[in-house]
Amino acid sequence: MINYNPKDWFVFIFRFTKSDTFLRLLPLLIGVGVYAGLVAYVELNYLAFSQNEHIRNVGLMHSVLGFVLSMLLVFRTNTAYDRWWEGRKIWGSLTNCSRNLALKLQACVPNPEDRLFFRQMISSYAFALKSHLRGNEDYQELDPVLDLSRKAHVPNQIAAAIFGRVNHLHQMGSLSAGQLLVLNDEIKVLTEVTGASERIKNTPIPFTYSVFIKKFIFFYVMTLPFGWSFSMGFYVIPVVMLILYAMASLELIAEEIENPFGTDDNDLPIDQICHNIQKHVGELLP
Repeated sequence: MINYNPKDWFVFIFRFTKSDTFLRLLPLLIGVGVYAGLVAYVELNYLAFSQNEHIRNVGLMHSVLGFVLSMLLVFRTNTAYDRWWEGRKIWGSLTNCSRNLALKLQACVPNPEDRLFFRQMISSYAFALKSHLRGNEDYQELDPVLDLSRKAHVPNQIAAAIFGRVNHLHQMGSLSAGQLLVLNDEIKVLTEVTGASERIKNTPIPFTYSVFIKKFIFFYVMTLPFGWSFSMGFYVIPVVMLILYAMASLELIAEEIENPFGTDDNDLPIDQICHNIQKHVGELLP
């Protein structure tokens, strides 16, 4: 995720990054601009004196279709942002849960060996969940002393190990039944966070809906020169390119943020969140 100052308008306008939609769409914009120029040339030089009003009135449909397309893009963008923001709330819950669990363990578990175990496990849970959501099965950021099977669901293994250790302490008499219940509520949040994150990652926008919007944008833009060349002349070229840039950019942005757990510039700062959890848990369980 890119950290930025939203008040620097001048920097935003004249600085291009690898995630900027203008650079990603530039080849397509050039191609559509050439296409619009060819259509305008044919109409202005060979059909300018045509009495066929059907060609001249093609632009009338764009006012209606443009409204429909704008509503679809608004819904598409809002849906993608809702997924992004929900992912941020989920990982905020993981941060709070990790702190609360470490805070309660610090008060309930005086044994240094047990504290070391929980410090390693709680921190590793965040890193394991991050790798799991990104499809990275290396789990290189996990504590090397943890005895975990990399082939299984690693976040579940860590959660099970945490609860198993807590239950063992209860059976040994180190934790009371009340303390066990209090800790159990925090441990349960870990699996809830994992399930909610997997729901976002494994449930993308329906395929047909995404394809329909792309095709709608394509055919809408490709028909613009036919209706506007008579009234705008060759100025239709930059106008069509600008319209394509605006509409296609909204679709690209929605595609990028609908899965907020990746490594794109606009995805959530999960790496930073994981390191913050590791730092805070280490401070609470010295």
